[in-house]
Amino acid sequence: MADALTLSRLLQLASPLLPVGAYCYSQGLEWAIESGEVSDIASAQAWIGDSLQVYQARFELPLLYRLYQAWQAEDMLAVQEWDAFYRAGRDTAEGWAETRQMGYSLRRLLNDLKPMSPALVAQVNTLESPTFPTLYAAIAQHWQILPEQALHGYAWGWLENQASAAMKAVPLGQVAGQTILFALGERLPGIVSQAMLLPDDGLSNFNPLLSIAGCLHETQYSRLFRS
Repeated sequence: MADALTLSRLLQLASPLLPVGAYCYSQGLEWAIESGEVSDIASAQAWIGDSLQVYQARFELPLLYRLYQAWQAEDMLAVQEWDAFYRAGRDTAEGWAETRQMGYSLRRLLNDLKPMSPALVAQVNTLESPTFPTLYAAIAQHWQILPEQALHGYAWGWLENQASAAMKAVPLGQVAGQTILFALGERLPGIVSQAMLLPDDGLSNFNPLLSIAGCLHETQYSRLFRS
């Protein structure tokens, strides 16, 4: 029963219905479509796959793991330090605003969701403008979701949102979107394992094309998404 409940909690946390506004953001993918870099299923899968392997596997997922460990140890100083590290690594104005807005929405949900641990809510409310991964890790740890499952759910939510953005903006059909999810979903177990083994000096947000896409999206003439 406990394992089944944990699965339910993980699905809830990774669900597109989580009211944090993730669907509003393409994380530079919309610019890649506007520029012609992404124009069909093959190029969409390549762009998303590269972002998954180069950025998610080496930056967001290893940081999420460290945040999970910090919450587990009840080390609020480490939580604040890794939260600040992640925030500094969001190297575009839109990327920084995205994680701040999603973090704000998730904290508001925590305060409104009943029943929720008053102790967890109190700890979360001590943080100033926490990022989305920081609060995601707090909830996952509190719900006793295993760290590898928490990272897998986080990566799947990101992947699903990217496929959805490609379906809307290229546009692609539903079968194409599922094809992307099917192909890139196979990589997630290995990427999660890689992220959990990455040493601190291996953390890197270095993905120049993704950064350029985020910057140029800020002045893009016509946009569906906020990043």
